[in-house]
Amino acid sequence: MKKLITTIQNIWKIDDLRIKILNTLFFLLIYRLGSHIVIPGVNPNELANLQAQTEGGLLDLINLFAGGAFSRASIFALGIMPYISASIIVQLLGVAIPKFQKMQREGESGRKKLNQFTRFLTVLVCLGQAPGYLVNLANQSPGALIINSHPDVISGPFWWVTSVLILVSGCLFVMWLGERITEKGIGNGISLIIMIGIIASLPFSLKDELLSRLNQGGGPIAFLAEMLIWLVIIGACILLVQGVRRIPVQFAKKIVGNKQYGGARQFIPLK
Repeated sequence: MKKLITTIQNIWKIDDLRIKILNTLFFLLIYRLGSHIVIPGVNPNELANLQAQTEGGLLDLINLFAGGAFSRASIFALGIMPYISASIIVQLLGVAIPKFQKMQREGESGRKKLNQFTRFLTVLVCLGQAPGYLVNLANQSPGALIINSHPDVISGPFWWVTSVLILVSGCLFVMWLGERITEKGIGNGISLIIMIGIIASLPFSLKDELLSRLNQGGGPIAFLAEMLIWLVIIGACILLVQGVRRIPVQFAKKIVGNKQYGGARQFIPLK
């Protein structure tokens, strides 16, 4: 523990690294604040029923990666998933289409072109997902929409168009935050955004699982058994990722004059 504290103190003493850490925390804070801003025209108090109905399903998994923004009808409800989908599509195109293969081999200029194409493709993915999300919201929790509860306040078409634009803009802003973390922070901005979303949802998921075990059977023993299995799986994943098999390599000795070269025993790390 003392060694860990010393390492953190040494990291904090490096000016450049300290600035990158502060920038990363600042951008992640903006992301978490934005995930609590609800789309205009949506009553957040009525969305609890929607979350209960979709609990345990695919939408609940999406909500986990979005840090709870999906169930709250936040402006960041789409999260970073459209950008990831677009990135996967671009990678697949790089295998199938020669033009994309050529851009991949062009180095930095090709990478910029692919990134620009990924951004445009992200917009198209958002334009497809945003209306679907709003339709699901309208079907599952119609009382939460102002166009249903107070139709005289705002017209339906105007709300639909503005809500789609807000969701698309929110996704693009999250994508921009990820890129800023990569450039001005500690790196891997997209992965950090996904991680912070999962960490933010984890305490609530554990609480719901504990209450479920207490109410439906199994009790705290079943909950502790699940947590033990969960920790074992995490440990196994860490061992698989960090584990390295060292293949020994023996170099022949070479004598030049009065000096001896080579003969050192080295290793080739194999994951």
